[in-house]
Parts: sequence; structure tokens; C-alpha cells
Amino acid sequence: MIPYPRLPWPVEISGSQYAPVAWTDIPGWNADDHLEAYKAFRTSCKSISAQQAAPADPKALGGSLRDPCHSAKAADISDAAKARAFFEENFLPLRISRLGEGEGFVTGYYEPIIDGSRTATDVYTVPVYRRPSNLFVRGKKQSDSSLPNKGEVFRKIGRRKLVPYYDRGEIEDGAIAGRGLEICWLKSQTDLLFAQIQGSARIRLEDGSTVRINYDAHNGYPYTAVGRILIDRGIIPKEQMSMQRIREWMDQNPDGAKELRRQNRAYVFFREVALTDKDEAVGAQGVPLTPGRSIAVDKALHVYGTPFFIEGELPIESEQSKTPFRRLMVAQDTGSAIVGPARADIYFGAGADAGRVSGRLRNNARFIILVPKSLDPVARGRNMPLPDPRPSEKIAKLFPQADARNTAGATEPANKTTAATTQPATTASASAISSAASAVPLPEARPNIPPSQTGRLIRRHYYHYYHSRYRRRR
Repeated sequence: MIPYPRLPWPVEISGSQYAPVAWTDIPGWNADDHLEAYKAFRTSCKSISAQQAAPADPKALGGSLRDPCHSAKAADISDAAKARAFFEENFLPLRISRLGEGEGFVTGYYEPIIDGSRTATDVYTVPVYRRPSNLFVRGKKQSDSSLPNKGEVFRKIGRRKLVPYYDRGEIEDGAIAGRGLEICWLKSQTDLLFAQIQGSARIRLEDGSTVRINYDAHNGYPYTAVGRILIDRGIIPKEQMSMQRIREWMDQNPDGAKELRRQNRAYVFFREVALTDKDEAVGAQGVPLTPGRSIAVDKALHVYGTPFFIEGELPIESEQSKTPFRRLMVAQDTGSAIVGPARADIYFGAGADAGRVSGRLRNNARFIILVPKSLDPVARGRNMPLPDPRPSEKIAKLFPQADARNTAGATEPANKTTAATTQPATTASASAISSAASAVPLPEARPNIPPSQTGRLIRRHYYHYYHSRYRRRR
């Protein structure tokens, strides 16, 4: 019997290590509210199922999430127990981390609610810009709905010359002012910076209405964390770092805040989105985020819709608290600062309370990625059928040959076919093939084919027939 090739584990996530883990060995798995996670997963499935075919994605999961999404669509799940059973029946848990490390890292983000105006006034002086028409990303069409977090970004001078796009300092100094790119106006550059860090915002206008803005593009410079600069300069201790402390320091030091902002040369452009006050922000997957269940991940490594179970002790209740956090999350967003296989930004919702919680999260946590069972190499090998036995009668009918003893001038024994055959035996042995062939008379049109050639013809057909079936079933 020809052995099938050893099936490798199909999950290949660069720079990571992972190992299977039993559901019963996941701390807090049974205590979580899996129904909320299931609802978030179903939301992601709307985007996954809308694709006409499985995407040609080189990453680990590719289009394999379509299978559990199909199961979720057909399921009738209304309680946490059934939701937990759904995940256990459709996924395999793998503990994952960066190579050589045991834990991952989590932060939090939210949607700010900021006062603003549709027009510039003495109070509202900072513009929120939409994507400029002279911003180009190498390898992307200008008509693309959104631009990636990574990639070379240029502006065109004349017909052919491309130069790096303006950085934050140049844009703050008015490099693109007066081009009709303003969506609305804010009170301060600090408000704008925080909206850019979070990737979305609700702009509360003076008439009581709200403008919703979402990330659309960036200027091509790598993101530099202003909090890290404050820590390195000894201005704010690492253990006290939070978004609130950054804002307080900037409000108290306007000149220093200007210099600090410009250390981060990255600049985000927004688009206005048609959402009501009741709607949650839309993530990079194109679906509404779920507070406490949606996470942003590294899009270069992971696939939107992938469930992750995150376990750790986080400062949820207060800055000093170590609140047990054991929760199943769904990857629905990304960010330029979210890099690595076990790195997540947890979405906490909109408003000041969500901002306070997310602003103090900078903690280690343990990650478990849920992989669809269709990728399990053991299950795949178990379900792969063996080739059908090769019936000797079919070979005899397809290649009718004369018995060597009835062929004039034959000098080679009829069983040389068996002796020369190197193919492994199946249910029909090579000797049976030879004897069946010798029982069929040779057609008159080919009376002088020597037995040695007869054997080669049989062997050639047997080889191609068997391996063509093998290839089709791989």
C-alpha cells in the first residue's frame, strides 16, 4: 500500500509558537457567557459568508471560517450552554504566543465622544481631514475604499515624481489646509490625536446632532506611542501611565504637548459614516464592534472573525485592581500598533467610562486561538478515503493482449510482468493483472507485439491510473 504523505499542521503563523490544549484545561472557559461571544461571531459571519468564494489568503485560517459560519447560520442557539457547545464542536483550541514567550499583551480602546462644529469658529479651530486625493499607496488603487495600516505612502509632484507624504507637523502647520478636506472642527489637537489613536469618534455638534467618523487612511509614517516617550523621559512613571495621565499632562503643558505630538509623525485621515447614536463603531472587518467582545489584532497574521479566548488579571475596576478576565473574543478590527501573534486591543465601547477603563490597560495576558476543525490534520487524515482497488478485469478490457504462449516467437515468460512491476500491491495483485491479460486474445490488427511490450503497457496504465486517482483524492 502506498502510504499517504504525512499531513502537516496547516496553521503557520509567523514568529509564533502554539500547542493544542483541552477545553477543560482553559481557566474560566466554562464560566464565560458564550452566548455573547456567539452573537459577535455571527456578526463576523455576515462578512465572511458574503464573500463569493473562499479568499485566497496565505494566512493560517484562510477561508476555513466559512464552515463554522455555515453551522452557526443553521443553528438555533439561545443560551450560553448551547453557544459553548457550538464552539467546542466546531473549533480546536491552541495556546498561542510569540516565539520564546509564554504570554501575550493586551491594551484597550474605545470610541471618544468629542465636542465639535461643522464650521471653523474661535472655539473650534482644529480640522478633521478626510483622505486627500493626492495621497497614494504603492500597490493600491486610489479608488480603494480604505488604505492599509502598512505600506509606502506618497504624494505626487507633477506627473511622475513621488515623495513621502506630509508628516504630522507639516499637516498641523497647514500643508493641506484650504482644499475642502475638512469634515468638521474640534477644540484642540489633543482631541484630534486621541480620535486618531482610537480610530473612530462621535463628534457632538452644537445643535445636538452627532457626526460619526471612522479611520480611512494614514500618511505612511510608523506610529510612535506618545506614552512611551513620556515614560522614557521620566515624566510619567510606567506604573502610572494611562490615557488620562497623557491628556492631563498635555492640557497642562501646551508647548510640550505640541513637541510631543510631533514625535509621532503618523497622521490619520477619516471618513464620515452613516451611523446613529445607538450604533457601535464599525471595525476594519466592516461590521459593528461589540463592547467587551471585539478585539483588534495584527491583520498581517490573523483573519477577521477568528475567536480568541483571553485570560489574565486586568485593571478593570481601578488602576490598581487585578480583575480576573476570562473571556472569548472575536477579531474584528486592526491597528498600526497591534503587532504580533498574541497581541490584542480590546474594544470597550463609547464614552468617558469606556475611555477610563481602556486607557489604563497595558497588561500581559494568555491567548488561546480557536481554529476550525476542518484544519485538524488528524481529522483530515481520518476522513481521507483510500484509493479504490484496481479491478484486473478493467485492465484486461482496456488493454487486451495475447497470451505469451500463443504468440509466435515469444521467448519471455508470461510472469515477467509480475517480476518487473515495482508498484505496491492493492487488492488486485500484479500477478492477477498479468494472468487476466494473458487470457484475452490479441486483436488481429496487432498480432506481433512481443510479451515484453505487453507487460510495459500494462505497467504504464496501472501506474498512471493509480496515481491519477491518488492525486485527485489529495
